[in-house]
Amino acid sequence: MTDFFTRVAQAVASACSIDEAQALSFLETPPQPELGDAALPCFKLARTMRKAPPAIAAQLAEELSAQPFEGLKCVKAVGGYINFYADGAWLARQVLGHIVDTRDCLGQSDAGQGKTVCIDYSSINIAKRFHIGHLSTTLIGAALYRIYKRRGWQAVGINHLGDWGTQFGKMIAAFRRWGSREDVEARGIDALLELYVRFDREAQEDPVLAEEGRACFLAMEEGDEDALSIFNWFKELTLADAQRVYKRLGIVFDSYAGESFYTDKMGPVVEELKQKGLLVESQGAQVVDLSQWNMPPCIILKSDGATTYATRDITAALYRKNTYGFDRSLYVVAYQQNLHFKQVFKVLELMGYDWASTLEHVAFGMVSFEGQTLSTRKGRILYLDELLGRAVDKAAAIIEEKSPNLPDKAEVAEQIGIGAVCFFMLYNNRIKDIDFWWDRALNFEGETGPYVQYTHVRCASVLAKAGLTPGQALMHAPNGAHLTDADAQRVLTLLSGFDGILDEVLLRSEPSLLTRYLADLAQAYNSYYYNQRILDEDAAVRADRLQLTDAVRLTLSTGLGLLGIAAPNHM
Repeated sequence: MTDFFTRVAQAVASACSIDEAQALSFLETPPQPELGDAALPCFKLARTMRKAPPAIAAQLAEELSAQPFEGLKCVKAVGGYINFYADGAWLARQVLGHIVDTRDCLGQSDAGQGKTVCIDYSSINIAKRFHIGHLSTTLIGAALYRIYKRRGWQAVGINHLGDWGTQFGKMIAAFRRWGSREDVEARGIDALLELYVRFDREAQEDPVLAEEGRACFLAMEEGDEDALSIFNWFKELTLADAQRVYKRLGIVFDSYAGESFYTDKMGPVVEELKQKGLLVESQGAQVVDLSQWNMPPCIILKSDGATTYATRDITAALYRKNTYGFDRSLYVVAYQQNLHFKQVFKVLELMGYDWASTLEHVAFGMVSFEGQTLSTRKGRILYLDELLGRAVDKAAAIIEEKSPNLPDKAEVAEQIGIGAVCFFMLYNNRIKDIDFWWDRALNFEGETGPYVQYTHVRCASVLAKAGLTPGQALMHAPNGAHLTDADAQRVLTLLSGFDGILDEVLLRSEPSLLTRYLADLAQAYNSYYYNQRILDEDAAVRADRLQLTDAVRLTLSTGLGLLGIAAPNHM
């Protein structure tokens, strides 16, 4: 629709003697298809034209109707609005022509050429299994990573491992008291989790344990070889366990530099804060006073001289800027950390770094499980292995019931099950809390991942019945003369918005826009499929409808891929 809007803006600018860019800014997309493809609210012209909006609309509609431009079907004045209707065949040629021209690189752009974005996501904790609470940050961050790359940016995916702090001293203390290397080697993260939960429970009764944990972490900070050896072993076990899940979800990172990576880099940063006069003492701690901005002080050094999360994040931001020269840097972290990131960004600004304005906290809501808050310490948790396994098992059962002779049943079940989970987690606005219930997440009906995947399968099946392979119908220039019905026009309008949706996702850091777009496109195509005979006897009609089908197939496949969801050809 972009080209149609441009043509309308040119016509309006000429008729009203205003700038084309201004005319384009006035245009709106009508809320219902019957109101046209572009609308001009004439109250925006009332001051310069010195007439009431309805009078302006009537006058301009008459003038523009007398001098129609290519692609315009008709112009109608409705109250204070002018509604512009695109010629259906022209629209079909424009939309499908673009997809034909970009069929090997749909959604790609050079808009981000020469720009770099750092995306901090997933950030799992050492010695803990990957659970559902990590899923939002992982999927949101990975989707943004893929879409940034698609739009021409150099993307740097960073897994800022939670691998430093007192809790790891507690883990070492628990292992020394109750653990064994043989048990941990045999049971991996499960054994470590048992130790963590036991330590937390018994420390509530025995304060000596808490002191023991602090002492172990102090030993780590001071470079104790035995403590660090145990910690690094825990780290290797955790990453090996997480990597299985990342591989299953198609998640990749360019850096695993976590909190411990910055332990030898914080000293110069603390010194810089001192030299710039930003550190003040407060109850024995060294802080940056942020009261002027209605925030509590940002603690840089605790009273015992230990660093904090803020110290490490400030150091990490400086390191990433110096290393990658980013133009944007995103932190995909739950909204509970809103204050933390406001403090960190403000401190960097006070240090004189104007690029602090390019830092963004991509906040998301919390995940609960069937009405209860997740808690590793209390053992109330849903592990991702279990979640994905149950989703795949359900998909496999449905396939066995409905398509027992389907080839590659196990592979397709994996694609559908994991697709259902990913689509569910990415469907709602990211800031909303998610209460995870099995029956909702694994519902394969309605606006779900399996529904969109099935629509892709339907497109591939229609093409196959016509003797075409995927992509073959996009090998020739479009005609579009037989795609003027309302169902086809709805599909074409959605197809025309794919690039715009990707840009809007990046502008708002909101992958759910793409998820919902794909659901809308699937619904629109299914309505078209039921209302129109695609494999029509007339060769020209059939060719147009098959090309539209192939365009939908390609757009669904590309969009699902950007979300990390497979697009199977059989279900």
